[in-house]
Amino acid sequence: MGEMLRLEGLTVSYGPVSAVRGLDLTIGAGELVALLGPNGAGKSSTIGAITGLVPAGGRVFLDGADISPLPTEARIGRGIAVSPEGRHVFVNLSVAENLRLGAATRRDPAGVRGDIERYLAMFPVLAERMEQPAGTLSGGEQQMLAIARAMMSKPRLLLLDEPSLGLAPMIVARIFDLIGRLKEAGVTVLLVEQNAAQAMRFADRVYVLAAGQVSFSGTPAELSSSDLMALYLRS
Repeated sequence: MGEMLRLEGLTVSYGPVSAVRGLDLTIGAGELVALLGPNGAGKSSTIGAITGLVPAGGRVFLDGADISPLPTEARIGRGIAVSPEGRHVFVNLSVAENLRLGAATRRDPAGVRGDIERYLAMFPVLAERMEQPAGTLSGGEQQMLAIARAMMSKPRLLLLDEPSLGLAPMIVARIFDLIGRLKEAGVTVLLVEQNAAQAMRFADRVYVLAAGQVSFSGTPAELSSSDLMALYLRS
Protein backbone atom coordinates (compact mmCIF):
# COMPACT_ATOMS: atom_id res chain seq x y z
CA MET A 1 0.00 0.00 0.00
CA GLY A 2 1.53 3.30 -1.09
CA GLU A 3 1.40 6.48 0.92
CA MET A 4 -1.29 8.94 -0.18
CA LEU A 5 -0.95 11.77 2.36
CA ARG A 6 1.85 12.76 4.71
CA LEU A 7 1.93 15.76 7.04
CA GLU A 8 5.29 16.74 8.51
CA GLY A 9 5.44 19.20 11.40
CA LEU A 10 2.16 20.87 10.42
CA THR A 11 1.43 24.08 12.34
CA VAL A 12 -1.53 26.45 12.22
CA SER A 13 -1.78 29.67 14.23
CA TYR A 14 -4.41 32.36 14.52
CA GLY A 15 -2.52 35.34 15.81
CA PRO A 16 -0.96 34.33 19.13
CA VAL A 17 -3.10 31.17 19.36
CA SER A 18 -1.57 27.89 18.14
CA ALA A 19 -4.33 25.64 16.81
CA VAL A 20 -2.07 22.88 15.42
CA ARG A 21 1.41 22.26 16.78
CA GLY A 22 3.85 20.04 14.92
CA LEU A 23 1.38 17.49 13.58
CA ASP A 24 2.82 14.41 11.84
CA LEU A 25 0.28 12.16 10.10
CA THR A 26 0.24 9.60 7.29
CA ILE A 27 -2.52 7.95 5.27
CA GLY A 28 -1.93 5.01 2.96
CA ALA A 29 -3.75 4.66 -0.34
CA GLY A 30 -7.15 3.08 0.30
CA GLU A 31 -7.03 3.70 4.04
CA LEU A 32 -9.68 5.40 6.13
CA VAL A 33 -7.92 7.33 8.89
CA ALA A 34 -9.94 9.07 11.59
CA LEU A 35 -8.77 12.31 13.20
CA LEU A 36 -10.60 12.57 16.51
CA GLY A 37 -10.68 14.97 19.41
CA PRO A 38 -12.81 17.45 21.33
CA ASN A 39 -13.94 20.86 20.12
CA GLY A 40 -11.01 23.20 19.64
CA ALA A 41 -8.48 20.39 19.28
CA GLY A 42 -7.35 21.57 15.83
CA LYS A 43 -9.14 19.05 13.63
CA SER A 44 -10.80 21.45 11.19
CA SER A 45 -7.69 23.62 11.13
CA THR A 46 -5.81 20.55 9.92
CA ILE A 47 -8.30 20.13 7.06
CA GLY A 48 -7.87 23.80 6.17
CA ALA A 49 -4.10 23.42 6.16
CA ILE A 50 -4.22 20.37 3.89
CA THR A 51 -6.37 22.22 1.35
CA GLY A 52 -4.41 25.46 1.64
CA LEU A 53 -7.39 27.45 2.86
CA VAL A 54 -5.59 28.15 6.14
CA PRO A 55 -1.99 29.48 6.24
CA ALA A 56 0.20 26.78 7.75
CA GLY A 57 3.77 25.81 8.49
CA GLY A 58 5.30 22.41 7.94
CA ARG A 59 4.90 20.32 4.82
CA VAL A 60 2.02 18.53 3.07
CA PHE A 61 2.80 15.66 0.70
CA LEU A 62 0.24 14.11 -1.65
CA ASP A 63 1.33 10.82 -3.22
CA GLY A 64 4.94 11.73 -2.51
CA ALA A 65 4.83 15.25 -4.01
CA ASP A 66 5.25 18.30 -1.76
CA ILE A 67 2.12 20.40 -2.36
CA SER A 68 2.83 22.85 0.49
CA PRO A 69 3.70 25.75 -1.87
CA LEU A 70 0.58 25.26 -4.02
CA PRO A 71 -2.61 27.36 -3.75
CA THR A 72 -5.91 25.72 -2.95
CA GLU A 73 -7.09 25.35 -6.54
CA ALA A 74 -3.88 23.57 -7.51
CA ARG A 75 -4.18 21.19 -4.55
CA ILE A 76 -7.77 20.40 -5.54
CA GLY A 77 -6.53 19.84 -9.08
CA ARG A 78 -4.07 17.25 -7.72
CA GLY A 79 -7.01 15.15 -6.49
CA ILE A 80 -8.16 16.41 -3.09
CA ALA A 81 -11.88 16.84 -2.41
CA VAL A 82 -13.60 18.12 0.73
CA SER A 83 -17.02 17.56 2.22
CA PRO A 84 -16.91 20.54 4.59
CA GLU A 85 -18.20 20.98 8.11
CA GLY A 86 -21.74 22.32 7.91
CA ARG A 87 -22.26 20.73 4.45
CA HIS A 88 -22.34 24.05 2.49
CA VAL A 89 -24.41 22.78 -0.41
CA PHE A 90 -25.63 25.37 -2.92
CA VAL A 91 -29.10 25.78 -1.46
CA ASN A 92 -30.68 27.59 -4.42
CA LEU A 93 -29.45 25.05 -6.95
CA SER A 94 -31.03 21.66 -7.55
CA VAL A 95 -29.53 18.40 -6.38
CA ALA A 96 -28.58 17.64 -9.99
CA GLU A 97 -26.86 21.02 -10.38
CA ASN A 98 -24.90 20.50 -7.16
CA LEU A 99 -23.66 17.15 -8.43
CA ARG A 100 -22.66 18.56 -11.81
CA LEU A 101 -20.77 21.38 -10.09
CA GLY A 102 -18.79 18.75 -8.22
CA ALA A 103 -17.54 17.56 -11.60
CA ALA A 104 -16.81 21.05 -12.95
CA THR A 105 -13.12 20.32 -13.58
CA ARG A 106 -13.75 17.08 -15.48
CA ARG A 107 -13.77 16.76 -19.26
CA ASP A 108 -15.42 13.36 -19.63
CA PRO A 109 -19.21 13.89 -20.00
CA ALA A 110 -19.95 10.18 -20.27
CA GLY A 111 -17.92 9.49 -17.13
CA VAL A 112 -19.72 12.28 -15.28
CA ARG A 113 -23.10 10.83 -16.21
CA GLY A 114 -21.94 7.41 -15.10
CA ASP A 115 -20.71 8.72 -11.76
CA ILE A 116 -23.97 10.58 -11.15
CA GLU A 117 -25.79 7.28 -11.65
CA ARG A 118 -23.28 5.55 -9.37
CA TYR A 119 -23.75 7.97 -6.50
CA LEU A 120 -27.51 8.12 -6.91
CA ALA A 121 -27.48 4.34 -6.49
CA MET A 122 -25.37 4.77 -3.35
CA PHE A 123 -27.57 7.64 -2.06
CA PRO A 124 -31.03 6.66 -3.45
CA VAL A 125 -32.90 9.40 -1.59
CA LEU A 126 -31.07 11.93 -3.78
CA ALA A 127 -32.42 10.23 -6.92
CA GLU A 128 -35.92 11.08 -5.72
CA ARG A 129 -35.01 14.75 -5.26
CA MET A 130 -32.85 15.53 -8.28
CA GLU A 131 -34.84 18.61 -9.34
CA GLN A 132 -35.44 19.94 -5.81
CA PRO A 133 -33.42 22.89 -4.53
CA ALA A 134 -30.77 21.56 -2.18
CA GLY A 135 -32.01 23.94 0.50
CA THR A 136 -35.25 21.95 0.76
CA LEU A 137 -33.43 18.76 1.78
CA SER A 138 -33.15 17.58 5.36
CA GLY A 139 -29.83 17.91 7.16
CA GLY A 140 -29.00 14.25 6.56
CA GLU A 141 -29.91 14.50 2.88
CA GLN A 142 -27.74 17.60 2.52
CA GLN A 143 -24.84 15.68 4.08
CA MET A 144 -25.32 12.87 1.58
CA LEU A 145 -25.34 15.44 -1.22
CA ALA A 146 -22.18 17.11 0.10
CA ILE A 147 -20.35 13.76 0.12
CA ALA A 148 -21.64 12.78 -3.33
CA ARG A 149 -20.72 16.20 -4.73
CA ALA A 150 -17.18 15.83 -3.39
CA MET A 151 -16.89 12.38 -4.93
CA MET A 152 -17.97 13.69 -8.34
CA SER A 153 -14.48 15.16 -8.81
CA LYS A 154 -13.04 11.61 -8.67
CA PRO A 155 -10.69 12.51 -5.82
CA ARG A 156 -7.59 10.59 -4.85
CA LEU A 157 -8.12 11.81 -1.27
CA LEU A 158 -11.49 12.62 0.31
CA LEU A 159 -11.54 14.87 3.37
CA LEU A 160 -14.71 14.52 5.47
CA ASP A 161 -15.07 17.26 8.07
CA GLU A 162 -17.56 16.44 10.86
CA PRO A 163 -20.12 14.58 8.71
CA SER A 164 -22.28 13.72 11.74
CA LEU A 165 -22.52 17.27 13.07
CA GLY A 166 -26.07 18.26 13.99
CA LEU A 167 -27.70 15.05 12.76
CA ALA A 168 -30.07 12.73 14.61
CA PRO A 169 -28.54 9.42 15.78
CA MET A 170 -30.45 7.32 13.23
CA ILE A 171 -29.23 9.56 10.39
CA VAL A 172 -25.68 9.51 11.75
CA ALA A 173 -25.66 5.72 11.53
CA ARG A 174 -26.83 5.89 7.90
CA ILE A 175 -24.16 8.45 7.00
CA PHE A 176 -21.44 6.26 8.48
CA ASP A 177 -22.76 3.19 6.72
CA LEU A 178 -22.34 5.14 3.47
CA ILE A 179 -18.82 6.17 4.49
CA GLY A 180 -18.12 2.47 5.03
CA ARG A 181 -19.26 1.78 1.48
CA LEU A 182 -16.86 4.41 0.15
CA LYS A 183 -14.06 2.68 2.04
CA GLU A 184 -15.05 -0.67 0.56
CA ALA A 185 -14.83 0.96 -2.88
CA GLY A 186 -11.20 1.82 -2.19
CA VAL A 187 -11.55 5.55 -1.57
CA THR A 188 -8.77 7.07 0.56
CA VAL A 189 -10.41 9.05 3.37
CA LEU A 190 -9.35 11.38 6.16
CA LEU A 191 -12.34 11.54 8.50
CA VAL A 192 -12.45 14.41 10.98
CA GLU A 193 -15.05 13.61 13.60
CA GLN A 194 -16.12 14.05 17.22
CA ASN A 195 -18.29 10.93 17.25
CA ALA A 196 -15.54 8.45 18.10
CA ALA A 197 -17.69 5.33 18.27
CA GLN A 198 -19.05 5.76 14.75
CA ALA A 199 -15.71 6.79 13.26
CA MET A 200 -13.96 3.79 14.78
CA ARG A 201 -16.38 1.38 13.13
CA PHE A 202 -14.57 1.84 9.84
CA ALA A 203 -11.21 3.45 10.59
CA ASP A 204 -8.04 1.54 9.82
CA ARG A 205 -6.06 3.85 12.09
CA VAL A 206 -6.84 6.70 14.45
CA TYR A 207 -5.14 9.91 15.52
CA VAL A 208 -6.42 11.83 18.53
CA LEU A 209 -5.71 15.54 18.80
CA ALA A 210 -5.70 17.45 22.07
CA ALA A 211 -4.76 21.13 22.15
CA GLY A 212 -3.34 20.91 18.63
CA GLN A 213 -1.02 17.98 19.27
CA VAL A 214 -1.25 14.24 18.71
CA SER A 215 -2.06 12.54 21.99
CA PHE A 216 -2.65 9.10 20.46
CA SER A 217 -1.86 7.27 17.23
CA GLY A 218 -2.83 3.66 16.66
CA THR A 219 -5.64 1.28 15.81
CA PRO A 220 -9.26 1.62 16.94
CA ALA A 221 -8.78 -1.42 19.20
CA GLU A 222 -5.79 0.20 20.88
CA LEU A 223 -7.71 3.44 21.37
CA SER A 224 -10.70 1.59 22.85
CA SER A 225 -8.46 0.13 25.54
CA SER A 226 -6.84 3.46 26.43
CA ASP A 227 -7.91 6.12 28.93
CA LEU A 228 -8.30 8.69 26.14
CA MET A 229 -11.78 7.42 25.28
CA ALA A 230 -13.06 8.76 28.58
CA LEU A 231 -10.82 11.82 28.72
CA TYR A 232 -11.32 13.37 25.29
CA LEU A 233 -13.86 11.54 23.19
CA ARG A 234 -17.55 10.99 23.04
CA SER A 235 -19.60 8.29 21.37
